[in-house]
Amino acid sequence: MALWQKIQMLDTVYLEQVHNLYMDERLPMEVREYIAYWIEEQDWNQAAQFGSSLACCLFHNMQSLLDDQLGRLVLSEENNSNIVLKHNLHRSKVHLQALYQDHPEQLAQVIDDLLKQEREILAAALAASQPVVEAPVTASMTSSQQEKIGARLSEMRKAIQALKNSIDQLELLQDTFDFRFKTQRILESTVPNTDPGLIRRMQELQIMLNKVDRSRKEVLAQIQGLLGFFETLRDLLLEEREAWKDRQRQACIGNNCDTRLGQLEKWFTANAEDLFHLLQLLQTLKDLQQKLTYDQDQLKMCLPQLENRLKEQIIFLLKSAFVVEIQPTMPYPCRRPLVLRTNQKFSVRARLLVKLMDRNHPMEAKIEIDRDSTNLAGFRKFNILTSTTKTLMMDRPQTEGLICDFKHISLREQKISGSGKGKGGKGISEGGLSVLEELHVITFTLDYWYQGLQCQLQTSTLPMIIISNVSQMSSAWASILWFIMLNRDPLNQRFFINPPAATWPQLSTVLSWQFSSATEKGLNADQLKMLGEKLCGSPVTAQSIITWSQFAKDSPPSFSFWTWIDGILLLIQENLLHLWKNDLIMGFVSRKRERHLLKKKRGGTFLLRFSESTKSGGITCTWVEYDDKGSPMFSAVEPYTREQLKVLPLPDIIRDYHVLADEVIPENPLQYLYPDTPRDEAFGPYYSERREADLPEQRKYLTRRLISVSSSITNPSRQPEEVQALDFLVADSNASDFQDLELKAPDHHIPEASVPMVNGVVFENGIALPSELEEPEQGGLLCNSQGEYWICSPLRVKSPLNPTHHETLNCSLGLLLQSFWFSLGLPTCGVSLVFSFTLLLMLSNSLFLSQILISCS
Repeated sequence: MALWQKIQMLDTVYLEQVHNLYMDERLPMEVREYIAYWIEEQDWNQAAQFGSSLACCLFHNMQSLLDDQLGRLVLSEENNSNIVLKHNLHRSKVHLQALYQDHPEQLAQVIDDLLKQEREILAAALAASQPVVEAPVTASMTSSQQEKIGARLSEMRKAIQALKNSIDQLELLQDTFDFRFKTQRILESTVPNTDPGLIRRMQELQIMLNKVDRSRKEVLAQIQGLLGFFETLRDLLLEEREAWKDRQRQACIGNNCDTRLGQLEKWFTANAEDLFHLLQLLQTLKDLQQKLTYDQDQLKMCLPQLENRLKEQIIFLLKSAFVVEIQPTMPYPCRRPLVLRTNQKFSVRARLLVKLMDRNHPMEAKIEIDRDSTNLAGFRKFNILTSTTKTLMMDRPQTEGLICDFKHISLREQKISGSGKGKGGKGISEGGLSVLEELHVITFTLDYWYQGLQCQLQTSTLPMIIISNVSQMSSAWASILWFIMLNRDPLNQRFFINPPAATWPQLSTVLSWQFSSATEKGLNADQLKMLGEKLCGSPVTAQSIITWSQFAKDSPPSFSFWTWIDGILLLIQENLLHLWKNDLIMGFVSRKRERHLLKKKRGGTFLLRFSESTKSGGITCTWVEYDDKGSPMFSAVEPYTREQLKVLPLPDIIRDYHVLADEVIPENPLQYLYPDTPRDEAFGPYYSERREADLPEQRKYLTRRLISVSSSITNPSRQPEEVQALDFLVADSNASDFQDLELKAPDHHIPEASVPMVNGVVFENGIALPSELEEPEQGGLLCNSQGEYWICSPLRVKSPLNPTHHETLNCSLGLLLQSFWFSLGLPTCGVSLVFSFTLLLMLSNSLFLSQILISCS
């Protein structure tokens, strides 16, 4: 756009400043208006400083242009409609001639100063209209490719402006020729053909026509160069669009990529604006050609070809600019894209990166599923429910650009003819593929119309897996991972007929993306090495190959590698997220390596790893202890699953975990998290809070907590994974399951008292045993084969118990067991021990068995 045109678009405040520039009539505003393009193209600074000859030439050219403009006004005059305009322009011409005919360099200086002041006013107006935005400190540097695109767009704008100026000059030259030619025709009717003046004017007309022809050829050459320039820029934009598509594909399977389209949309829109501008300039040339044509007219011969070539470029750019911005995604049960469930709502969005539309011609987009189904024999067929058309919208709230947003649509499987049923419940489709390997595609179709140009645009989503049950979600996601990882053709829907193998570097990258997207922390080199060796064997290399069956196919009774990985992902998300993100879980480590790591550490050092034998995800802890000879012994607890960790969080399990050793005193073997972090320092922030009542009398119940206990290992040949944690004690009345356990309690002196005593146990409040019971013998502690411990008091029964003696019996046994607990030397300070006894009369050996439930306040 010319400088004068930009100035005319300014606000009133700045236009007033422009008017003040021309108040002194050094250069009349009418002259600035009528020959604006010519004035801006000349080098007035050089004319003012380095010679009067150039200034004189420019002055006479200006006078000639003003004469031509006056002549056009005379020819187009109807009923003296231009009399005022013609008068003002004639007066301005005479005024300039009187002022500068003898000193044309002064005119050059005046015009040079005026142009500089106009540019300053324009710059001030633009600066005031744009808010000042501070660039962020961490703003990333644009790539060389992006800088190249920006530079090309800027150069193209300048080239188009230069072309427009050339066309304006051509139009001015052609109008001048047309005026003089018509004048010559009038003179020919009144002057003899032999008149020397007439012959001279005919020669001048021929020279001018040759100049018009030369100018037309120059304009056509400029257009040819611009079209080549557009093709180069188009290739750069296509590279950026393909790079964005690659980022979108990676983002779909977990990589953290920038998939915004704002910058790409600006580039495509700017390129399209220039192309449509060039199309308008070609239309101007067509109008000029219709006004004046001659033999060997280059405009007449070349314009149709150039116009077709330009329209092809515009259509190609528009088709490239129609993309799927948001791939099909269900909001529930998870937001893994490209996995859809029948009759479940999902959304998908397409966007046109060329932000140009005619609001008088609304455009509609239509969607279809499996539009080209000629090579999909045997695949299931689906119908799209709710709506299949949307109107293209410009800059809706919370969205930018020209978008068609399909929300709350769903898929329904078509019925098989004659059966009344679909195939969704079958494991294998008629095409020989599993329903979890069928790839389906949604296609968008848009009829575009702008400035008289019409074309049809199409774009397609990435292939999708359509399931009928939520239990198929994990396997369907495995198919999506494999396809996007190994295939770049989005329309290859028969990919799983013969799926290619993946290299370990490819798969390891995708696996790490799964963890980083789901848990915000990817896998390190050691963890990936363990997974690689599990899949490929040792050693794993960059050439190691993994097949589709190895990755995702179950082979009963074992389960697939992906099923195991996905179970662990869910376990981390639901129960272990903070521990995983803060590197408290080593996770993927083989048994061989865990022993190698732990044997160099002090006793009580433990690490957390994921179980390799639990399908739905399990975590276990392995610790090291040393025997009397200093040899390391490794133990591991039975894996905890998601269901168990919902009841008891892992940090609480680690804090309260105990092993009942030979001395019967429970011990917590988990003291130091690998490599040497104290247990409470590592897991303290994640322990469950203990809420105490403000006053003891306000507490209605004693609080309790569930702890995890394991019996000690007596068979050294057992694998660490076989140690079983007992979170609940279950009574077993089979006396044969119990074995005597020698009790080694420290000597403890019980002071004498005047109250009755039984076996040395003081009975407070003078409560004695019922008369139906004989004096109890020495109490004992029994353990059954399942590691459950029982307090046993061998009381002889003289006669059946009277119900009135229940209270006395409970108090007596309570005192007995309280004394027994105290005799073990266990701390009781600050702990209220409440013993709830389930008494079971064993007629065969007359034993009362009492199970202990420990509640800690």
